[in-house]
Amino acid sequence: MSQKRTAFFISDRTGITAENLGHSLLSQFDSIAFRTVTLPFIDAPGKAQAAVAQINAAHQADGQRPIVFSTLLLPAERALIEQSGALILDLFEMFIEPLETEFGIPSSHAVGRSHAAGQNYSARMDAVNYTLNHDDGGISRELHRADIVLVGVSRCGKTPASLYLALQFGIYAANYPLVAEDFSGNALPATLHGLEKKLYGLTIRPERLHQIRSERAPDSHYAALENCRYEIKQAEKLMRQFNIPHLDVTGISVEEIATTLLHQTGLRR
Repeated sequence: MSQKRTAFFISDRTGITAENLGHSLLSQFDSIAFRTVTLPFIDAPGKAQAAVAQINAAHQADGQRPIVFSTLLLPAERALIEQSGALILDLFEMFIEPLETEFGIPSSHAVGRSHAAGQNYSARMDAVNYTLNHDDGGISRELHRADIVLVGVSRCGKTPASLYLALQFGIYAANYPLVAEDFSGNALPATLHGLEKKLYGLTIRPERLHQIRSERAPDSHYAALENCRYEIKQAEKLMRQFNIPHLDVTGISVEEIATTLLHQTGLRR
């Protein structure tokens, strides 16, 4: 039976930074079932006290202390959260204090700087909306607008990589699944014709894919190890046939995947 833990993402603004880093770190622990709770806009002592009550309630319910990823900058609220019974990972304290020492000046401790609205923010949100609309082949129109189209078998990591590229870098990243019909016809989906120069393949070891799919659909043909081996073999065959560069993402974080894709394709951040 897998271990179950509760993780909180707490911020005095949106919580996006805490979520992004927290999820990336938690994803390294496949055997643990995490219940995640985001508590944004903790910008007053009363809100912090309510958050502490929620954290402590989770501690009592789980029988194990929660994990808190915090990007709180306000001193009073930080102090209150630290009184909870959780493991507190203060993501700003880890970096702000060494930088203050290095630069010889105090930081502004201004709230919300990294997510301030502006031209870059609008561009990233446009990219995220595009990626969400073109996830897993859901909408095929306007695929020509994509900066990159990730292809591969189901559950090989296309969606998180696409979303990370969009959210962090404003890349218009679409993704499209390679399925049994494509393998039997030994051809790329018709929707992808003309987009060959934008295609980049993701592949994964069969054993890891079997593990991922089994969590979603245990004891199914979809998750069976032999089927995973077949699909990956056929997908890689198509990639080689159509000269599609591809990356084995087994054991690689979404950050590493995105960075490799940017480096290999020359896409601008």
